[in-house]
Amino acid sequence: MQFSPTNGDFTFVSSTDAEELSGSIEAPDVKLNMGGDSAKDASATTFLRQRGYGWLLEVEEDDPEDNKPLLEELDIDLKDIYYKIRCVLMPMPSLGFNRQVVRDNPDFWGPLAVVLLFSMISIYGQFRVVSWIITIWIFGSLTIFLLARVLGGEVSYGQVLGVIGYSLLPLIVIAPLLLVIGAFEVVSTLLKLFGVFWAAYSAASLLVGDEFKTKKPLLIYPIFLLYIYFLSLYTGV
Repeated sequence: MQFSPTNGDFTFVSSTDAEELSGSIEAPDVKLNMGGDSAKDASATTFLRQRGYGWLLEVEEDDPEDNKPLLEELDIDLKDIYYKIRCVLMPMPSLGFNRQVVRDNPDFWGPLAVVLLFSMISIYGQFRVVSWIITIWIFGSLTIFLLARVLGGEVSYGQVLGVIGYSLLPLIVIAPLLLVIGAFEVVSTLLKLFGVFWAAYSAASLLVGDEFKTKKPLLIYPIFLLYIYFLSLYTGV
């Protein structure tokens, strides 16, 4: 018995005819696209965000401020420091320097460099003096600051610290000369007095303003004594 349906897909044959049939079935080329790594990444991202760990996926953008030069990052202006050095070494108003910038625009690195330089030339045979010079700079400036505030001055500790530090430059200038004329006591003493007066005048002319009026000597005298002590640390007297 033979069935011959006409649905186009299947044909039923009898068992006797089936023995004479031969052929092969080719497997269709089926490709499944499951999304690959992108699907896994998407599911992992969704999982982390649902659990509140989305911040792990955030990428910080580069801040232009993070690429500043080292000197700018440390707030070191070499031109400004050089100008302040000239203002201190040449305190005469007739030279035309805007000396108030030393007081009104204080910095830390310039005075620190001056104090360290003074310490370096003072360590000849007396290394322990270095710590004393830095200590006297910090606490001596604090004393001048407190005295200035008591007398009615409008200065900050940073301003006093900067002016006192920069005004050590005259003592640094006379230091090599003292090595040359050290054998001449009279000349050496006069040079020391000149250096102390030079340093004290540079500092006092910046710190002692018109607001002190008749009280100026009360602040000038401690500044003068402070630089005498600085010089004594250098000379070993």
